[in-house]
Amino acid sequence: MPAMPAAIEPRLLRAFLAVAEELHFTRAAARLYVAQQALSRDVRRLERELGAELFVRTTRQVTLTADGERLLPHARRVLAAQDDLLAAFGQARPLLVDLNSAGLATGRRVLHRARELAPDCELMARYESGLTGAAADLLAGRLDASFGRFAGLDPALRSGLEQQPVRYEPMAVLLPEDHPLAARPEVPLAALAGETVYAGAGNPRTREWTDLALRLFEGRGIRLAPPLPLAVGDEEFERIMSKTRNPILAVVDFPVMPRTVLRPLVDPVPLSPVSLVWRRGLVHPALDALRRAAAEIAKAEGWLRRPADRWIPAMDDDAMNPRD
Repeated sequence: MPAMPAAIEPRLLRAFLAVAEELHFTRAAARLYVAQQALSRDVRRLERELGAELFVRTTRQVTLTADGERLLPHARRVLAAQDDLLAAFGQARPLLVDLNSAGLATGRRVLHRARELAPDCELMARYESGLTGAAADLLAGRLDASFGRFAGLDPALRSGLEQQPVRYEPMAVLLPEDHPLAARPEVPLAALAGETVYAGAGNPRTREWTDLALRLFEGRGIRLAPPLPLAVGDEEFERIMSKTRNPILAVVDFPVMPRTVLRPLVDPVPLSPVSLVWRRGLVHPALDALRRAAAEIAKAEGWLRRPADRWIPAMDDDAMNPRD
């Protein structure tokens, strides 16, 4: 067995960790923003330095060897310690935050305030819609934080994540401007009986939102619109929705599309619970800034106040108030 190296470069451990978590060299290379050839070279170098084979590679799959399994927890601890060290001296890597959609105000406002609180940190935004879709990226380390309905995630996903309640966002309905309900300043839930309402059915990235809609519609005679082609971008979303002319379940800050009106839902007021969500154990000064910003705005604007005439699933109220 070759002698152990005096030191192992963190870059080699990051290459190993990415492949170990993705079990796919192409995806791991994309995650690290490196060429697949360079990633493979780093993994081979690490194997030589350790004198151990870390992966079994076939044309169909990549799996960890027993030595790879043994290295995995050590690599995670070493890299977490390095991130903590860099963060302590103001050299933290950029923090990647998913804001779900460019038109949603809650996450965007928190991010903007966090940038003001931590001007020396780089907070990068992406817009890929849905906490369910973001959760896998959070757990894999491809993403650092997101916003959404935490209780709507699978328990297996929640166990690896942490959350901070941010807002009870009142829900609304987006209507064609010539819809019979469009003339009302508010739409009682009972008035939607007999309507077919779009709430993202079939979109695997937004299952938590569709589940919330189903709970809201149950017993009220409101039908869930069937799945539609997955539209990417505002223009495509508007084009698809203009064909169906179905009302769209939304929140009060949802951006209005052409030839539509947004009306708050009442009697009762349905609430969409929004949390800031991140990977369990993540330490980063920009995450601290996000958490401070969320708490600051929530307090100033009463985002966590619940109206007396409200509707929210008990599981969501429990998740937003764990000590209640």
